[in-house]
Amino acid sequence: MLSTSQKVLLLLGVVLFDYLFWREGGGVNMLVFTVFILVVQFVLLPRHAAVRRSGYFWLMVGGSLFGAAMMAVYGSAVAALACMASVLMLLGYVNQPHLKLVLYALLTAANSLAQAWLRVLQSVRPPRNAGAGVRRGWFYGRLFLVPLGILGAFHLLFAVANPRYDALSGQVLAQLGEWLAQLLPDISIGHLLFISLGFLVTTGVVVAVPVYYFADHESRFGEFIRRQRDRVASFGVRRPDFSFRDTRMLDLRKEFLAAAAVFGLVNVLLLAVNAIDINWLWFGFEPAPDFDLAQFVHEGTYVLIFSILLAMGIVLWFFRRNLNFYQPGLPWLRWGATVWVMQNAVLAISVGLRNYYYILNSGIAYKRIGVCFFLLLVFFGLVTVLLKIWQRRSAYSLIRLNSLAVYAVLLLLAAGNWEVWIAEYNLQGNFPSIDAGFLLTMPGRALPTLLAHRQGFDTTPHLTTEDEYGNAATMTAADAQKRLNVAVANWRAHHEAQTGWQGFTYADWQAYQQLGGHE
Repeated sequence: MLSTSQKVLLLLGVVLFDYLFWREGGGVNMLVFTVFILVVQFVLLPRHAAVRRSGYFWLMVGGSLFGAAMMAVYGSAVAALACMASVLMLLGYVNQPHLKLVLYALLTAANSLAQAWLRVLQSVRPPRNAGAGVRRGWFYGRLFLVPLGILGAFHLLFAVANPRYDALSGQVLAQLGEWLAQLLPDISIGHLLFISLGFLVTTGVVVAVPVYYFADHESRFGEFIRRQRDRVASFGVRRPDFSFRDTRMLDLRKEFLAAAAVFGLVNVLLLAVNAIDINWLWFGFEPAPDFDLAQFVHEGTYVLIFSILLAMGIVLWFFRRNLNFYQPGLPWLRWGATVWVMQNAVLAISVGLRNYYYILNSGIAYKRIGVCFFLLLVFFGLVTVLLKIWQRRSAYSLIRLNSLAVYAVLLLLAAGNWEVWIAEYNLQGNFPSIDAGFLLTMPGRALPTLLAHRQGFDTTPHLTTEDEYGNAATMTAADAQKRLNVAVANWRAHHEAQTGWQGFTYADWQAYQQLGGHE
């Protein structure tokens, strides 16, 4: 049964969700609702709850507030992702305070959220003085909720797969919506579905259904590798000369020879690759006029990144068990693996240089930014591999540390006003070709920058865009200037039409002021 506090917070959360997000964009409303979620957790948590002493819990509290604040500032998709991921992980750590892996916290929260609404509906009872007919109707009404949910899921699948079914079902739903509009003029089917979504979200926030599976699974792992000794008991019987222990040592020696061969041969091969890259890319690289830099960067970057990940996987494989304790060859093995890791760091620098040359010659795009941050994660991952080699850390420890690094990078991405920086850099007029269509579809906060650097459309020799089929097409400078003017007028009209404060962002307000608006 729900407590009185949970009932009040559940009702308040549904009303607040509807008020903040119905027909509104993301902005200050995300910050307000995130603060509500945090208040709910502190109200419902016991004063001496174990989760209050968890560093991961406080990390997610800070991450949730930071992501929500970035939503209020920029309203970007990556800020929304950072905020929602932080809140989900926060709920996961509240559910199971001893968790450490952020992925397991996410899965725990998602599992709890999927069950919470059913738990709430099961706890609701009809009034005690209700008649038998009311109680019977209440029972069958709850019984059919799950089939109705399954029916809705299959309806969506069939609507996507069959256009005729989609058209016919759309007509039926439209007629049902008209009937409902006459019955309840202020509520539509879409609004009812949105309120249902608010109920699902709020129940997951207010009601924590214990999920032990991921916490139990994580409890089997440790931070460091322990030596696995043989469990063969003699029971007073004399061991033969060639014992199981001797067999294990022989197996370790074979595994050591295989690892030494792999590290030795691949170090030589990687040394040749790095020598070529250093001589070709690191100093004085100048692409020829007919050199396909895009293909050079795309294919080379993907292959080299896969090579680095494969190398990290091989190190994890050889250093997973008792080879960490094979004293006759351990120093050689460690130094061979260390040299290989350092060479992979050099390889990662070469990937960064390829990306840099592409940006220098073709401008910035989302993928180029993604490659930069991915390389940061690669360098961090290589450092953790060194920790595994020299400190005998487990794969679980590496996953835990690198998951935290991924989360940190997500917060860094949320803090950036990337579209404004991309537009300012790409419209310098120094590039032979830019994707004008991409720039003209940027959010409203980038429009003042596009206007301030609009001469870049005229000075760039070749402007490209995508046609309705997704194929590359040419755009004239005059067409780009015209589309920019239309985009500014449409965005200003859209901004002025929004009277609510829920979707307010500081970047949009600042852009409106720079475009000559008055509020």
